[in-house]
Amino acid sequence: MSENIYDKVKTNPKFAELVQKRSRFAWKLAIVMLVVYYAFILVIAFSPHLFAIKIGEGVTTVGIPIGIGVILIAFVLTGIYTQRANGEFDDLTHQIKEELRGAK
Repeated sequence: MSENIYDKVKTNPKFAELVQKRSRFAWKLAIVMLVVYYAFILVIAFSPHLFAIKIGEGVTTVGIPIGIGVILIAFVLTGIYTQRANGEFDDLTHQIKEELRGAK
């Protein structure tokens, strides 16, 4: 019986839409994060003096707030994904489940 349900889910056009939208969105966010992270690492590798510039009279350099920014971008991107997952993706999942319940 469960194989029958799996087959119905796999052939459901809304499931294909869900998988496509979720994958495309996740890849976009992953690419943004990778670009930010690797840009940060490349600056450290090839122009470390840029991040060594001091801010004010203290010991804080430009690299500290930029590094914190990279971490914050990761949190923001996670929040964006969670927002969409709890909205659009959950709605599609609910629709698929309702269609399967109605097909029984």
